[in-house]
Amino acid sequence: MDLRLLSSFLAVVEEGHFKRAAARLFLSPPAVTQHVRQLEAELGTRLLHRNPVSPTRAGARLAGHARTLLAAANAALDDIADVIREPLDEVTRPLRIGIMGHGSAELTPAAINAFRRARPGVPVELRQLNFTEHVTALTEDRVDIAFVRPAPDDERVVADVLTTEQRIVAVPEASVIADAREEGVRLAGIIDLPFVRVPGHTPAPFTDYLYFDHEAQRRSPDCALTPHEVLTGVITGRAAGSGLKSFARYYAWPGAAFVPVLDAPWESSYLAVRADDANPEVKIFRALTMALAPELRPRIER
Repeated sequence: MDLRLLSSFLAVVEEGHFKRAAARLFLSPPAVTQHVRQLEAELGTRLLHRNPVSPTRAGARLAGHARTLLAAANAALDDIADVIREPLDEVTRPLRIGIMGHGSAELTPAAINAFRRARPGVPVELRQLNFTEHVTALTEDRVDIAFVRPAPDDERVVADVLTTEQRIVAVPEASVIADAREEGVRLAGIIDLPFVRVPGHTPAPFTDYLYFDHEAQRRSPDCALTPHEVLTGVITGRAAGSGLKSFARYYAWPGAAFVPVLDAPWESSYLAVRADDANPEVKIFRALTMALAPELRPRIER
């Protein structure tokens, strides 16, 4: 498939207009129109409605794939340019990916698998991050990329929003609050729960996230560094925890109930990297992940 045709098609989809798409690509409108027609002929189906301009069902599906393919192609060109400047005897280093909890739900394994397909010669190392490594895993060079939440508050780190989800509270199955798992609960009804404790050196943004920005809360006698430790406290009736809605899909432990918190602000998961990292593999992984995010985000956030 000709990437030039995909580029013209995607520009028309995003601009909603053939002339504006042509200006964006520094092409003539007839050239863009011809590219779209060639692509439609190649695929044997109409991709765009003309008046007004909008993607057909097939066109909307193709647009997502086009973003992924074009992002990967651009990242590959950047990578090749960097390789030309590298010493010939340089050994390929692994790409170290840190994942806090379940990361960004289904988007995390999708991004990792996409990178492995695009860069089969690059080793990938996965590391599970605990709550205290919200920033330090990157700043202390233990990982190159991190799936974290909430956004790191450190100028040495840059982060892209991947998903934005409703908040949930995890409580023992026998808790009265568990009865509200269908209709949800409000913050006023959970602020006195014995939320699990975290170590004192846990970054403030993460503790604010975990405790819904409430400082004066009773704490469980249990201290936790990982979601598994939180849930151990929950199912033994000693603690409560919190997370994003997708948390319930990945940690459906018997004895734990997950209740939506109706008036808590929705929170995002992020892909974080070092601000000064020039590693081309990091750029490729970031480009692939951001290209995949619009396709998987609606499924994760619903």
